[in-house]
Order: sequence, then structure tokens, then C-alpha cells
Amino acid sequence: MKKDQLYLVHIIECIERIEQYKPPSLNNFLSDIKTQDAIIRNLQILAESSQRISQETKISFPDISWRGIAGFRNLLVHDYLSINIERVWLIIDNDLPGLKTGIQNILSSYEK
Repeated sequence: MKKDQLYLVHIIECIERIEQYKPPSLNNFLSDIKTQDAIIRNLQILAESSQRISQETKISFPDISWRGIAGFRNLLVHDYLSINIERVWLIIDNDLPGLKTGIQNILSSYEK
């Protein structure tokens, strides 16, 4: 579980970086290649960290879309030439806040 905590903290750190880098609008995001690269890199690190979390933890917290994160990681790593930047925006705008809350809840459960 200790290793899982480290990976979970790492995921939170990546999400917080993405929150810092995220521009105010999709149009700003589409026109800023450096920001796209920074956000995609942190999504990749986040997804890689999620792969290292134990099956026990993943089974204990099924509300997190572990498979969805893994699938997105595979796209980022293996099919990076076909990444849909608008889809990336939707993920950071719609999915990351819930993921952050879910990961924080897991970390809180370790403190009890």
C-alpha cells in the first residue's frame, strides 16, 4: 500500500500541474503547442503512475476508471500521432476534476 500511496500522490501532482497549465479556453489550448505538450506529458505520467497501482487498490476503488486511464495511456504512448487535441481538452476539462477527487478520497482512506 505504501507504494500505491506514492503513485497516487504522483497522480495528484500531475493533475495539479495540468490545472496550472490549463488555459482558460479550448481556443487558447488549440493555439498553444507548448501547453499542449506540457499537458499531454503530464497526462502520460499520470497514466503511467496509475498502471503501477496494485490490483488490490484498483479492485477496492472501482469508481476510478482504471481501464479508461490505461487505454488513454496506450493512445498517448503508442498512437501519439493521432491524438485528438479537442478530446484531450474534454478530458482535462471534464474528467480530471472527478479523478482528482477520487484519488484524494483513496489517499484519505489510507490515513484512517
